[in-house]
Amino acid sequence: MRLIRFLKIVAVSLRFGLDEFILGHERVRGLRVALRLLLFWRRLTAPRAERLRLALEALGPIFVKFGQVLSTRRDLLPPDIADELAKLQDQVPPFAPALVLAALERAYRKPVDQIFSEFNPVAIASASVAQVHFARLRDGREVAVKILRPGIAQVIGNDLALLDAGASLIELLWADGKRLRPHEVVAEFSKHLEDELDLMREAANASQLRRNFENSPLLLVPEIHWDYCSTEVMVMQRMHGTPISRVAELREQGIDIQKLSRAGVEIFFTQVFRDGFFHADMHPGNIFVAASGHYIALDFGIMGTLTDVDKNYLAQNFLAFFRRDYRRVAEVHIESGWAPKDTRVDEFETAIRAVCEPIFARPLREISFGRVLLRLFQTSRRFNIQVQPQLVLLQKTLLNIEGLGRELDPELDLWATAKPFLERWMSEQVGWRGLLRRLRAEAPNWSTLLPQIPRLVHRYLDDTSGERLQRQLQQLIDENHRQTTVLAIIAVALTTLTGLLIWLAF
Repeated sequence: MRLIRFLKIVAVSLRFGLDEFILGHERVRGLRVALRLLLFWRRLTAPRAERLRLALEALGPIFVKFGQVLSTRRDLLPPDIADELAKLQDQVPPFAPALVLAALERAYRKPVDQIFSEFNPVAIASASVAQVHFARLRDGREVAVKILRPGIAQVIGNDLALLDAGASLIELLWADGKRLRPHEVVAEFSKHLEDELDLMREAANASQLRRNFENSPLLLVPEIHWDYCSTEVMVMQRMHGTPISRVAELREQGIDIQKLSRAGVEIFFTQVFRDGFFHADMHPGNIFVAASGHYIALDFGIMGTLTDVDKNYLAQNFLAFFRRDYRRVAEVHIESGWAPKDTRVDEFETAIRAVCEPIFARPLREISFGRVLLRLFQTSRRFNIQVQPQLVLLQKTLLNIEGLGRELDPELDLWATAKPFLERWMSEQVGWRGLLRRLRAEAPNWSTLLPQIPRLVHRYLDDTSGERLQRQLQQLIDENHRQTTVLAIIAVALTTLTGLLIWLAF
């Protein structure tokens, strides 16, 4: 099976001329002429990036998803390839209704009609890993049911093995292979797929995000019905809304589009800097708008997390960019541990200034926040700074939010919207508010530690007091001996000197 799949990959690669990525290497450049003669029938007129995208689409849904993940690594890819891969759409035909019902009965170990009073076997959305159906529970609640594709784990395993082999080949033969770190990219993709193959993880992500935005005027997240969830099936509240890409319909419903675009930016920064837990796949297909004007988030397979160090790093960098303080940007990299300690601040500052000054020559509302971050990552690589995966996800999400916001409101000034939020967050971290927050966070530990202090002090004194006194006494004795010896020497010297003077006098 794997051999047949491999042969298909080779055939598709040759058909779309992907061999040029390999034959560009000097070690095998001599094969280029022979291969062109052998494949004389090929007409490769389209750009290389377009041919790569078409090849991935021809290879099937797993390779499409791989291309989507690859498009987020703009710190590694040439711009033309990254832009083209971003066009990939994860849309595949749904699997048969009979397989749907069989999967549900296997998960619940009972007939479907004992779980749902209504179930629509026709999928309303279908992707490479799972598809979604509408249903109604027996208590009357409307739900959306997400079901994994049957046998998808084995298919993914085979394709991942082939991708890893391809990564080795690229690293060996392509001039830029090692720089692109293909094994790292495949490993990152494998992790994403592993998360998506366990729908309990996705359900937990949705539950956490819902809790973070409970009673929020900005974002609605569907409730998870845990009693009906498993690794292969996820049941959640059905949400009613309009896809955010249908701007004309939203205007007809009386939705304030400018307010909606600003709310999207605020949602993003709230997730990142308040919670450190953000939806990392916020493209228009995963975002709806409720009649109330709230955002509705869907599809929680890919989530990003940030530590306090990450958040502080980002906030300080963004604020320094606002002020064009490039030296501070360089210092933050070193202080946060992202750059080696021996990095020269002045050289790093100069490199950042060379990249960013042309950007800031334009009006602020025309500047892409995400592309500034991308340029920073690209510059960082020159100084042996490895960009962390969570920051790559963040950059990808920021580009999505920017694109969405400016599609809704072309005049959106992302910088003006973000700066007050960042300044407020920084004041909460380094000011008296931050001190109080940290004191409150440590208070539970004090409640258990403080009562133990008298006992611990007594034990310390009891265990060490005798030994300490003995040591001090020995020091006094040694000091007394030393002083006695010195005085004896002085006495002998004075006696000798006195005797000498008397002898000289007579």
